[in-house]
Amino acid sequence: MAFTRAWRNFKRMQDMTVAVASLIYAAAAVHGFSRLPGDATMVLRWILLWPLLYLLPSLVAPLVIPPLRRWLAKYVWMSFQAGFGQTPGSIVTGLILLMGAALFIYWQIAAVAATGTYRANVFAAYAAGIGILAAQAVLVRTLERLPDVRARITEPEA
Repeated sequence: MAFTRAWRNFKRMQDMTVAVASLIYAAAAVHGFSRLPGDATMVLRWILLWPLLYLLPSLVAPLVIPPLRRWLAKYVWMSFQAGFGQTPGSIVTGLILLMGAALFIYWQIAAVAATGTYRANVFAAYAAGIGILAAQAVLVRTLERLPDVRARITEPEA
């Protein structure tokens, strides 16, 4: 049993979104470590510790709390039906959104470096977003095991 091309593209796009978002985060963390004021412990806390405390609940909660799981699974299914990750336009739109978030992080790093004042932790917000993206990628695999979804995303047998 083979999945439709649309489903394979969608699943691939979900995975690539998590990977690209994570790489952007890693690059911003390296960039921030060399520019943010304070000692190494404070910067590591700002870039790694607090964001981890946001990433974990945003990843785990939608997978273990049934109402959140149903809501996010429905969102993932609607994203597939809307064509996300299946057309060049939707891929470019996704990349533009990720790049916008990346520019925002770099802008915040520059603002903190210039003023020496830490405001809201943009790293924590971005990490929470990565957690939700990763939960969506997991839910794609969960959805494809549901019989009614499977019937819609598999190629008819010849």
